Amino acid sequence: MSLGSPRVHFRCTDSTNLHARELAAGGAPHGTLVTASEQSAGRGRQGRTWAAPAGRALLSSLVLRDPPRLLPLAAGVAVAELAGPQARVKWPNDVLVERRKVAGILVEGRPQERWAVLGIGLNVALRDEDFPPELRDTAGTLALAPEAVEATLTRLLELLAHWIRAEPEAVLDAVRNRDALLHHRVRWAGGAGHAAGIDGDGRLLVATDAGQVALEAGEVHLIR
Repeated sequence: MSLGSPRVHFRCTDSTNLHARELAAGGAPHGTLVTASEQSAGRGRQGRTWAAPAGRALLSSLVLRDPPRLLPLAAGVAVAELAGPQARVKWPNDVLVERRKVAGILVEGRPQERWAVLGIGLNVALRDEDFPPELRDTAGTLALAPEAVEATLTRLLELLAHWIRAEPEAVLDAVRNRDALLHHRVRWAGGAGHAAGIDGDGRLLVATDAGQVALEAGEVHLIR
């Protein structure tokens, strides 16, 4: 079954990921898609909210059965390819254009039940004035028209279908080619250092004064 079918669309909802998780737990098939024109409680990593004016962002969550091990990175590559040649993947879950975040990815699921929900929020048609003042230096947009949101979703589903099925090494190569952190100084809860690439398990390598470490998950900040 192709990605995006069946589809549930809300004019306004709390969180597409929440609805997709409920559907997945209830047996919804692989490829089930939940979208919304507006969210009141969209979630990002670390419990943050993802908010956008109605009709200007792509707000979507996919139910995936037997998801690949590198799903967050595969999704990042798909979104970056959609966003254009200048787009970069910021490990593990953001897509940047000109060092501004245009998309966030949130993967939730139950590995023991072999399903995951892939949530993607993409700023398709936001304007600078749509961002709160505290985000205007770090948030970005594709700067398309609101009418482009649906066509953008169609293209994203095509790219996701390709990259979710891709061999792990192809996904890793694509991430490395778009690595937003490579050679930059980064920090995380456990320390700081210079990003040194992505290893064969999809972990972020960081060179520190004490030696090289491999991060498996968590929040990494690019020191500008």
